[in-house]
Amino acid sequence: MNLAIVLVIAAVLALGVIVRLSVVRSLQTREAKVAVSVRPIDLEAFRNLINPAEDEYLRRRLPPARFREVRRERLRAMAAYIHVAASNAAVLVQAGEAALAGGDVQVADAAQQLVNDAVLVRRNATIALARIYLALAWPHLDFAGVRVVDRYERLSSTAMLLGRLQNPAKPVRLSAR
Repeated sequence: MNLAIVLVIAAVLALGVIVRLSVVRSLQTREAKVAVSVRPIDLEAFRNLINPAEDEYLRRRLPPARFREVRRERLRAMAAYIHVAASNAAVLVQAGEAALAGGDVQVADAAQQLVNDAVLVRRNATIALARIYLALAWPHLDFAGVRVVDRYERLSSTAMLLGRLQNPAKPVRLSAR
């Protein structure tokens, strides 16, 4: 009887160790996926694309047909930047949700802020993409992508804060500067 109890206890402990190892490896895999799938964005170039003064300059300097052509090229480039920002935000939502499971209060607060910022970037990106597609049809429409850039910069700083709290030795960057 004592041998049976000892074997059951050993089996339960072994199962606990196996479950713990699988959870730790799963979290490490998620962190590795985050590092691989977050692509940096050149925020300076993005800001240049959405600058209304640049559009006005092009409108004054180019013939109307050439302006529409250039404007559409710029809108496609904006859409590409916004797709990357939305994709990065989706990855950071997952990273933030994974970090919420930790026991540290500072990490949990930073993770919650990261999730909130990432969701907001995704929402703004969806709206901005709809406006870009309208502007592709009518190039003279104004486009205000400033909200996406500003929110993305905030998201970047929140991600860096969470990264520093989780692993102070490893740098986190979402923008190419």
